[in-house]
Order: sequence, then structure tokens, then C-alpha cells
Amino acid sequence: MVKLAPQAVPDPDINEPTDVRQVFPQRVGSSTEGVVSTQHYLATQAGVEMLRNGGNAVDAAVAAAFALGVVEPAASGLGGQTMMLIHLAESKRTFCLDGGTRAPNRTPIGVLNRNEQLRGYMASTVPSTPAVLEYALRWYGTKSFADTLAPSIEAATKGYRISNLQHFLLKRELKHLRTHSASQFFLKGGKSLYPVAAIFKQPVLAETFKRLAEAGVEEFYQGEIAKAIHEDMEANGGLIRDDDLARIPWPVERKPITGKFGAARVATFAPPGAGRTLIEALNILQQLPESQRNPDMPEGVLALAHVIRKANLDRSDRPSDPALFAQELALDEDITHIEYAARVAKRIQKRLKTSGETTHLSVMDKEGNVVTLTQSIERVFGSFTASPKLGFLYNNYMSAFEYEDITHPYYLRPNAVPWASVAPTILFKRGKPWLALGSPGSERIVSAILQVLLRLDQGASPLDAVEAPRMHCNPEGKVSLEATRMRSDIPKLLKKHGFTIDERDPYSFYLGCVQLVRMTKAGIEGVADPRRDGSAEGP
Repeated sequence: MVKLAPQAVPDPDINEPTDVRQVFPQRVGSSTEGVVSTQHYLATQAGVEMLRNGGNAVDAAVAAAFALGVVEPAASGLGGQTMMLIHLAESKRTFCLDGGTRAPNRTPIGVLNRNEQLRGYMASTVPSTPAVLEYALRWYGTKSFADTLAPSIEAATKGYRISNLQHFLLKRELKHLRTHSASQFFLKGGKSLYPVAAIFKQPVLAETFKRLAEAGVEEFYQGEIAKAIHEDMEANGGLIRDDDLARIPWPVERKPITGKFGAARVATFAPPGAGRTLIEALNILQQLPESQRNPDMPEGVLALAHVIRKANLDRSDRPSDPALFAQELALDEDITHIEYAARVAKRIQKRLKTSGETTHLSVMDKEGNVVTLTQSIERVFGSFTASPKLGFLYNNYMSAFEYEDITHPYYLRPNAVPWASVAPTILFKRGKPWLALGSPGSERIVSAILQVLLRLDQGASPLDAVEAPRMHCNPEGKVSLEATRMRSDIPKLLKKHGFTIDERDPYSFYLGCVQLVRMTKAGIEGVADPRRDGSAEGP
């Protein structure tokens, strides 16, 4: 566990940062020209640069997403996957870009052991991030591919300072880093930790970005980069080959899942994402009396624990993959339907009476275009492997498949897609985008978004809603919570009702990191969650 506020304090033996934002990022941004909110201030600046130079929200999101792979490499990068929810103001169109990764052609059906799923070359699936970001830019952006890659090249070349959080993650995973090929890039001399505030440069990664900027995204999948990945995988027992990469994993455009929350219409990510779970949880909450929806009171937290647990159980019990099965259910069996939520709410009320890692960014521009984007290499530092010629981490999405139920839509088979917990979300009022948000955190993504929306609905400011103490309940009934920031009688009540308690540090890294932008009468406002290294800024 780690405490993340305030930001990094420089090592006394290292020159202090000249930019105060390196120590104290701009958590709340406001502008009439647009706002970018990401999990690192340099990625935010990459997006802001696009807006300042006449780009739209898609340009800003793509530039920021590539930059996050440089300045937050433990969470995302060229070796991972990206999911996007986009709203285009001119056409009034809202859609998902499903950029799910795929298992390689040579995947052994359902047989990888846990170590092979988590670490090493066999843990990696076909990277989709370069294809997804280039596709979004080509069809919906205005800038060139090279323009959006320029900030990443600069950050990788000049370097950035290691934050408290990044130092903590390096230290936590030191054992695994030392025994895998990523050590050559993320440890000094392949063995020791970079201290807080040390300047971290990535020249090999910079060269990879330069090749992409010059040759285009096909270089990653059918050119010299693809050849380097093939050779690295073949030499180290990995499963990805040139024929996997040659079938470029372009994203699939899908309709979002929609619902209502108060006066707002909600659009969120369709399967394989976790938008169904969010809509179900919002529906159930709205069936409960107001007295049971206060997240600062014991009864409200107890109700939240029941709601989050039930929504996650339903997601596990009723998986949906639109690429494989229609899976059309009767309305009373559809977990996103309001009548189903009403029945669940009644059961929860009776109980009340009786007793990864991922990164997220959100962008809104002055024209009303919106992008909310979640991307990942799955767990922190992914597979802990990286090609010595390329400099980015391969993902470990092999850990996100089903391994026991052969009928399951996410069962491990060649070219299958894994489970995804992402839920980038846009809320609309009077037909126009009002709020966009999302979070990293695997199964904690929905619960983080849910609590922010609940607090906003009860009148909290965006910063207060994002910064407020947070909790999560897993399907087994374990409640993780920032206990020291909550009333002391809350854990006692949860225990009385049969939940187990997992106390986390204040501003817990584990409990998500919400990046939020919203439209106001005065312009656009953004908030970056203080739980990580993020910032929110406008041009």
C-alpha cells in the first residue's frame, strides 16, 4: 500500500525540478478552449499542445495516450490495448472503439499455468494500442500521426522525473523486474532502483516512436518493428509471430450501452467492456431511498457494498461477447434493465433492514467533441518483458482469460479476446455532452466511477467527488476501503452484515484513479484524481 499525496519530493542529491507541476500537478483545470485530464502532467501537456495548435479532442486524446506509455510505462504503452468512447459534436454521434487485444494464433487452448499467464513472454497477447490510436486519428482527428507522436519522442528522449508512486511500484515489483528482460530498461544497470526525482530517459523507446512517426503504424505490424517483435518472441518462447501482427488489430466500432442517472443520459462502454455493470449498479442505486445512497454514512456504504457486489456477481455469471454470441435475453433477465434493478433493490433493502494496471484519460474540446479512453498492459509492468531493440513492455493479458469453463465467451483459445473491465463513460444533458470520466483499476473501475457519479448527483464539486474516500466490494464480499478517511463505525457495520474488511491507505492506488472533464456555463473544467500522478489542464 502507498500514500500518494502530495507528489514526489526530490532526492537531495538530484537537482530539484524547475517546474512546480512536477511536484504539485494541476489537479483542477479550466478553459474555454478545452481540457485534458490524464494520469501524468506531461501526458496532459501533450494533449493540451494538440488543442493549442488547433486540434480536436481526438488529436489530444491520441497524443496524450501515446505519451502515457512513455511517462507511465508500468500501466500502458505500445505493447498493450486501448478502448475509447468518442462523441462527435457535428454528427451528434457517440460510439465505442473496441480495441481489444487478441490471443496469438499459436495459443494452447486453456492450458497456461498461472506463472505463464502473469509473467514472461508467453503472457503476452497481440498489441492493439498503436492500431487503435492511429485508426481514431485517421478517421476522426485532424493532426498527422507524426504530430501526435512528437511529444512522446521528446519525453522519451529528454526523460522525466521518477515520482513517489513510480518509485514505489518499481520497489514493489523489483524481484520480478530483475528476473525478466524489462530490467534493462527500468532498473539502473538492470539491477537497482531509480530514486525519487531521478531523470529517467528511454532512448530505445524514442527510436521506436521515431520509426513509427516516419513509416506509419504499418511499421509496427508489418515492418521492421514487427520483425523485431517476432524475433524476440521466437527467441524467448513467446507466442506472438509475424502472422499475428500482420492481421492488424484495427478496432471495431460498437454502439455504447445507455441508461439514465438522474436528469442525465449515460453512454458507456459495451462488451467486452464493463459498461453493463455500471448501468446495472446505477439502476439499482436509483431504486433505493435517498437515505441509503449517502456514501459518507454507514447505511449508504453498506448499500454500496451490496450494490457493487451484486453488479460484479452478475457480470461474472452472465458474460457477454458481441463478437461470438448475440446472447439476447428477455428484458426481465437483462442486467441493464430497470425492472431487474428494481427486484435487486428490494432484496438489498431487506438485507439492510435485517442486519490492474491501467491508465485513463478524458478530453473535451470547445466544439463539444469528447473522448474518454482507457488503455493498459493489464497488470503493473505487464509481462515484465521487453525487446532490447524496441524499449516497450509487452502486456500480460493472458491472465485475463477464462481457463476452466470451455463454453465461456472469454475462454482461452487462438484469436480469442480477454475479459475487459473498462468503462469509459459520457453523460449527456439536454442532448449535449455534460460529463466524461473513467478510471483504471480492473474490477474497481465501475465502483470508482459509480461513487464519483453518486457524489456529483448529491451536489459535491467535481474535485470533492473525485477526491472523496472510496471503497470497493468484490464478488466474495471483501470490502476494500480508505478506512481512515471514513467514519469509524462503517467497518463495524459492514462486518456485522457479513462482509470482510480490507483496510487500504488513504488515497489508495488500488481504488482507481478517475479522470473527469465536464462542461460548465463558464467553459470546460477538468479534474485529475490525486491518487496518482495526474493533472488536468487546458490551452
